[in-house]
Amino acid sequence: MAFPKDLNDAQLRARAVRAARGLAPFDLLIEGAEVLDMVTGRRRAADVGLIGPLVASVHAPGSRSDAEARLDARGQTLVPGFIDTHMHVESSMVSPAEYASAVVPRGVTTALWDPHELANVAGEAGLGFACDVARDLPLRLLPLVPTCVPSAPGYEASGADFDAGVVARWLARDDTHGAAELMTMHPLLDGDPRVTGIVQAGLDSGKRVCGHGRGLTGGDLAGFAAAGVETDHELTSAADLLAKLEAGFTIELRGSHAHLLPEFAEALLELGELPQVVTLCTDDVFPDDLLHRGGLDAVIRTLIDCGLPPLWAYRAATLNAATRIGRPDLGLIAPGRRADIVLLSDVAGVTASAVIADGRLVARDGALLAPAPRLAAPAALRDTMKLAPLTPADFEIPATGSSARIATLSKPRFPEWGEREVPVSDGRLALPGDMIRMAVVNRHGAGTPVRLAFLENWGSWRGAFATSVSHDSHNLTLFGRDPADLAAAGNALREAGGGLAVAESGRVTHLLALPTAGLYSDAPLAEVAATFTALREAMDRLVDWQPPYLVFKALFGASLVCNPGPRLSDVGLVDPFAQRVLTSLLL
Repeated sequence: MAFPKDLNDAQLRARAVRAARGLAPFDLLIEGAEVLDMVTGRRRAADVGLIGPLVASVHAPGSRSDAEARLDARGQTLVPGFIDTHMHVESSMVSPAEYASAVVPRGVTTALWDPHELANVAGEAGLGFACDVARDLPLRLLPLVPTCVPSAPGYEASGADFDAGVVARWLARDDTHGAAELMTMHPLLDGDPRVTGIVQAGLDSGKRVCGHGRGLTGGDLAGFAAAGVETDHELTSAADLLAKLEAGFTIELRGSHAHLLPEFAEALLELGELPQVVTLCTDDVFPDDLLHRGGLDAVIRTLIDCGLPPLWAYRAATLNAATRIGRPDLGLIAPGRRADIVLLSDVAGVTASAVIADGRLVARDGALLAPAPRLAAPAALRDTMKLAPLTPADFEIPATGSSARIATLSKPRFPEWGEREVPVSDGRLALPGDMIRMAVVNRHGAGTPVRLAFLENWGSWRGAFATSVSHDSHNLTLFGRDPADLAAAGNALREAGGGLAVAESGRVTHLLALPTAGLYSDAPLAEVAATFTALREAMDRLVDWQPPYLVFKALFGASLVCNPGPRLSDVGLVDPFAQRVLTSLLL
């Protein structure tokens, strides 16, 4: 691991040496705080002197006063800037600039961004935009190269196709920072040439190969690690956490599955120490959660609330993360390191009063001091709803006789195959009262038929929901009972350029337009969050949720074809693990 070039400027280092020795003033002196040391675990009173983006000195309080500028930090605790080791900006449904404006004032200074949402919609243009937009933000966004475009080749179609050659070409660039989460687990284990070639491109680049190891155990888990995959955030239980620790993975405890964090905290406490490979990530954060609860700060806060020592939670978000991503300049408040510093007014509550990034005060009292620069999305990320208008008939399934045997999808989050005899009425399948319809429509111009499934154990529905945010192909995905509701919601998104829509009694009642790639809006976070909250509350009235699996969030991952179990995609009812494809639910 080497320090980034910007910190190794000879004049910068020489200035820092002189300032550290008292031969020149600091550019900025932070006075009167306590430092929570990520190495020793001690809290100690100290002043911190900065030269440009470098920490030059951490010294006894009051022993120096010579500085171009001084910052009174009495009553504050200093910790390094937080590092989010795996996230998708697009999942917050706001622009990268708006995302940065939300998380930097809360202490997040670095984030590893997997832009595979943009890439699955707009291909290399989407990835190029991610690299371009990341350059000048107050948040140090480090783009990774998506490895699963699409996430399950042959079982779904998205807007692009990244083979090993594409991945290798992008990994050769200085502005990419690793191969993003590899979700094609079983093809890798089975030696599929496409997937092994993608992993080899990551290994050949000398950059990290990140993973998505949901459900892997025993020899499969060992094989995943042996193939060269370093990380995992797809943890399902405390036993799964321990197995992946013992297999040597870098662990990314994620906030998007917060219901699991208490048992993860308990398992770590039973170990008696925090493993050096444990880091934290957000993965996906909805806009209202981002606005009201925050990003990685919310994960830290939750773990502390679960009984994890604050030092451990902060160490996972800073020093551990910096070490695992190969950035020795980050994760410590110490001489010669990068001056990313969070001033906390409340350690347990993870409340940042000010944030310093690259030696500059960038945020205070919950807001950026200067607006984040905004970059307009290219044409390839606009007008991405390439599908024909929908009619209620598109959501009906023609059938003959008085009844028909069909394949069903049973249960959200962890779906299973089912079979059922259903009645036929007026030449079409009659939806039983305890089931709902699901539809997936390719929105990337393939022109393939609307694919339909009947879902069991998905609760009672009184309306329809449509979304173009549908991991990971981001095809148009719809849920509901009444074909008229489904058509209304789907057509609303076709006209809006993508987003989320709720329909009831044949008309759209709530719409969140996401015209950039059908994934995010350029509107302010507060506006997007308010519209999203209203839409979520509308769904709460129309669906009887059954946590933790039948929840609103399940609607965005129901077509996540790379995970175990049967799914509905734009190809049909598919099960990549079992290598099964049904183009119709009729048996």
